[in-house]
Order: sequence, then C-alpha cells, then structure tokens
Amino acid sequence: MFPRAATGIEGLDEVMGGGLPRGRPTLICGGAGCGKTLVAMQFLVNGATRFDEPGVFVAFEETAPELTLNVASLGFDLEQLCQSKKLAIDHVHVERSEIEETGEYDLEGLFVRLGHAVDAIGAKRIVIDSVETLFSAFSNAAILRAELRRLFGWLKERGLTAIITGERGEGQLTRHGLEEYVSDCVIALDHRVEGELSTRRLRIVKYRGAAHGTNEYPFLIDEGGISVLPITSLGLDHEVSNERVPTGIPPLDAMLGGGVFRGSSVLVTGTAGVGKTSIAAHFADAACARGERTLFFSFEEAPAQIIRNMRSIGLDLGRWTERGLLRIHASRPSLHGLEAHLTTLHKAVGDFQPALVVLDPVTNFFSGGNESLVKSMLMRFLDYLKGKGITALFNSLTADGPIEQTEMGVSSLMDTWLLLRVIEGSGERNRGLYVLKSRGMAHSNQVREFLLTDHGVDLVDVITSPSGFLTGTARRAREAGERAEGLARQQQTAGKERELARRAEALEATIAAMRAEFEVQRTEQLRLVSQEHLREDSLTRDRSDMAHVRRGNGHNGAGVAGEEEPEAGADRPDRGRA
Repeated sequence: MFPRAATGIEGLDEVMGGGLPRGRPTLICGGAGCGKTLVAMQFLVNGATRFDEPGVFVAFEETAPELTLNVASLGFDLEQLCQSKKLAIDHVHVERSEIEETGEYDLEGLFVRLGHAVDAIGAKRIVIDSVETLFSAFSNAAILRAELRRLFGWLKERGLTAIITGERGEGQLTRHGLEEYVSDCVIALDHRVEGELSTRRLRIVKYRGAAHGTNEYPFLIDEGGISVLPITSLGLDHEVSNERVPTGIPPLDAMLGGGVFRGSSVLVTGTAGVGKTSIAAHFADAACARGERTLFFSFEEAPAQIIRNMRSIGLDLGRWTERGLLRIHASRPSLHGLEAHLTTLHKAVGDFQPALVVLDPVTNFFSGGNESLVKSMLMRFLDYLKGKGITALFNSLTADGPIEQTEMGVSSLMDTWLLLRVIEGSGERNRGLYVLKSRGMAHSNQVREFLLTDHGVDLVDVITSPSGFLTGTARRAREAGERAEGLARQQQTAGKERELARRAEALEATIAAMRAEFEVQRTEQLRLVSQEHLREDSLTRDRSDMAHVRRGNGHNGAGVAGEEEPEAGADRPDRGRA
C-alpha cells in the first residue's frame, strides 16, 4: 500500500484514502480566505499532538505571533507546542527588491535555514506558506520551474511530508501554473458564493500512485478547526435492523404494524398547520422516554417556542433537554449554504451520537439551492444516517395539488411516507392521515382522522358516506346518531329479553303448579292403592282362616249347633247311618 501520513482532519483522510503522500510534497491551492493556511496548520498540529511527528511551519507572510493569535480561537496552542519542541515556526521575510534573477540564483540559503529548523526538532512534517511569495520576483518560467523542482526535490530527499500553499490563478490552479505539475498531490480549495450564500469546497485534483476521491466535498471551519464532509453518497450496503421503534402515537403504531424500523427514514408531508411538527415531537418524546438521544433540527421555530407549543398537546420536551437527551438546533436555512448546512448536520450528529434525527422542515432548504442540489444534499445526509443506524424523520411542506407528490421529489428516498391532509366538509377544515408507503411492513391502507388534543395526537376512524368522508362535527353527529340507534336497539332487545324471562317464569310457575297437583293426586292414588292392597290381604287371610277352621270340624264327626252349612261341593256325613 502507498505510504500515507494522516492529517488528523476529520473527513480529509477518508477522502484521500488515509492521508497525504508520506515523504512527498502536496500542493494546496485556492483563493484568498478559502482556508489554505488553516488546513496546513492543522496538519502540523495534529501531527505533533496525535501522531508524534514534529513539524516546521515556514511563513513568508505572517509572523509567528500573528499565526499564534490567528489559530488560538480554534484551540491550537502554538506557544506550548514550540516550547515542547513539537513545532517550529520560522518567518522568512522576502523583499522583491533584494532578489536578482540571474542564471546563478538558487535557494541554497533557504535550504540551509529549513534544514536547521528540521534538525532542531526532528521534524517529519513541513509547511511552506506560500510559494508565490517565495518566487514573487521570478518572471522567467524556466528558472521558476527549475527552482520549484529543486525545492520539491530537496523536500523529498529529506523524507519530509510537505504542504506547500499557493494562490489560485486566472484559469489555472496556481498563479504560475507550474506548481501543480511538480507536486505529487494537489488539493484545490474553493470558497464560492451562490445565491448570496457562501460555501467552502475541497477537491483532490491529483494524487500520484494512489486512488482517491474525485468529487467536490464541502468542508467547514468552526471552533474545532477544519472538518470535511467526505461522503458524496454512501453505497447501499448499510446494515438493516428488524427492530421496531414506536412512534409515540399508539394508533399510528397500529397502522404501521408496530412502529417503524430502527435506522429507517420517515417522511411526513402536508400543508401548513396540519400537525407535522406535532408528529415529530411525538417521535422525539418517545425516543427520549426510551433513554435514547434525539437531535432536532428546526429551521422555522426557536427551541423555546417548540417546547412551549408542544405543551399545548401534553408533551413536555423541556424535561428531555434538561436531562441531555434532546438537543434542538435552530437556524435559518439562509444562514449557510447547502453544503455548509450538510457539514453542520454531520458534525452535530457525530458529536451528539443520537438514535433519532428530526429535520423540520426540509423544504426550507430551497432558499439555499435548487431542487437538484437540495435532493443531493438530503440523499447524502440520509445515506450518512442509514450508515450509522440512526432513525430519521423529515418534515416536508407541500402546496395544494396532487397529494402523492413532494416538492423536492425525495419521497422515493424514504422508507415510510406519512401524508397529512386537510379534509374540508360541513363548513369545517379537519385533518386526515394516510400511510402512503412503508417498506417492509404490512401497513394500513385506511384514512384516519388526525386530532390534536390536550393529551397528544390521536387518530380515529373516519366515517364514509355517499358524499365522501365525514370528519369533525359531521363525524361526531353520525356517531351520536349511531349511538342513539344502538341504544334503541339495546332497549328493544332488553324488552324482548324481559318478555321472554316473564314467559319463562310463568311457564315455570305453571309447571310447578301442575307438578304440585300431580304430586297430590299421585299421593292420593298411592294411598287408595295401598288401602286396596291391605283389603285384599285381609280378605285373603280371613278366607284362609275360615278354610282352616272348617277342615278342623270335619275331623270331629259331628256338627256344632249353629254351624254354618258347608259350602257347596263339600263332603257331608251320611245321615242314613246310625
């Protein structure tokens, strides 16, 4: 692999595949105020503090005290670095009147001075700022090219990783048009103004022997120094999650089958006043309630105003800002250019490490660029968030017209698209919510009426009629009528149930009476039957006793006075005998 020296500048090393070519010169060119000196100084400071590589800064325009003061606001303590032999600053004063251009002119004196500074601290890095001042007296292109080659050759011989700064020329990268040809790496900085908004951009023009990014990359200069936004657009190879994230609105979660996927993108569109910010606030409140950080970018309202307004629907976002779970960044889109905004967004996400990012609304970026630039910016930021697994919610303001259309055409980039729409009827303006799409989940295809209440957002079923949707008072009137009809049906049913119960009770009473009468009759019949059985038994015993008596009299041979006649057929004694 081609040896590289890391600059330590956020994003720049990624663009360059690891850093500047080690032991070779790099040319940084650009117009006044684009950040050449700052990039070079940060390269040296990071080398001294992070990579243990001391450096020498050779200045032809600014003195050491001036440089120290200029970069102090960025947190660079050059005095301390110089005292610890990590950095050396050498101001070389060049007067054009003192220079004669002759065939014998060379830079030996400068090489001796540079060599002494390098050896004094054991430098591995060096910056020459700027080459135009050093060669300002040369008009002969041949001599200029030869001396440039000598300078760059000397730097390579010493094995120094060098940055040489140069001013942009007319129609060419540098004023002389030669430096870029003798440099191994060329970085062009640009500070442009479009639509009254300034933007700084960086491009790697060439890098000998190594692959590198070739696009223009925005960069930002802030209190932490230079930060480059390295990603024009990430690939579509980011990881995905099957975890569902609640939206904070239970009926909406039900419509989405349990919430949105973590790391997905959600687009909420609608006209002014339909409740887009309220939905975003619910997302933020739910995330903070789970202990997750939320970064809320507002481009229309101040943080205090958002917190106050959300209290009217029962959401207290202030408690989350106090606990450090919610951070609200508020700025007008006209404050920066699109690329500067994009860089700011990246930096804020990197510093805060949120689980949810809200942009409200993204349509305000139209004030800083045309449609293609805004879409490109949002695509880059969205890819950046997906690569980090951060859930994103973008609010977009739409005008009257086709409902399935966004002003910037970014809906195709989003995983879930929620549409808030005004539904007019019965002299009222009410709100409806649609789920136009939600990738990877079975979502509801029905319309819900969107209500803002003192306890948050609520979604209720709309009622259809031949004339369309019934919402607001028309829906409540229909619901009241349906409730009255239901009550009447319940009362009618209850009356029928009472009548059935009465008849059942009468039937049971009749059955009980008949059963009682039956028991009486049964008892009487059983008594009569029992008496009859007793009588029969008595007669049977009497007859048996009588028969027994009669058989006894026959054995005595004579009758007894008053004795009853024997029954017919019974044997009688022979009266003819004596």
